[in-house]
Amino acid sequence: MTDNRINNGGHHKGGRKSKAEEQKLIETLTPLMPQAFKALKNALKNEEQWAVKLSFEYFYGKPKQQIDVTTDGASLVPTTINFTDAN
Repeated sequence: MTDNRINNGGHHKGGRKSKAEEQKLIETLTPLMPQAFKALKNALKNEEQWAVKLSFEYFYGKPKQQIDVTTDGASLVPTTINFTDAN
C-alpha cells in the first residue's frame, strides 16, 4: 500500500548531479584546463584582486569565522547618545 507522498508536489530532482553527469562535465572541461590555468596565471601577473583571492583561498583555505564571546551579548554601541547644539 503506497501513501502517494510522491504526488504531493514537494519532490523534485535536485541536489548533487549523478556520477554520469559529473563524469561528462569533467570530460568536457578537461581539455580546457591548460587555457584556464593560463588565464589564471595572466590574471595573477596583472594583480587582479579576484585571482589573488582565489589563489590564497585554495592554497591556504578560507579563514575561520571568529565570534567575539567576551561581550556577553552587550551592545558595543552606547545605548544613549547626547546631541548638543554645535552653534
